[in-house]
Amino acid sequence: MKQAVWIGMFVGSTIGSLVPNMWGASVFSLSSLLFGAAGGILGIYIAFKMTRP
Repeated sequence: MKQAVWIGMFVGSTIGSLVPNMWGASVFSLSSLLFGAAGGILGIYIAFKMTRP
């Protein structure tokens, strides 16, 4: 379960950080940081829900 949560966090934050690139924002912008944090939290939540019995 722990490994799935780490993978969910990594994948979610990576995808979330790349979303602002679709409208031309930099990877180092504030919106990229916020979307990365939100994606990480969402990835953790999804991984946690998928691994529960």
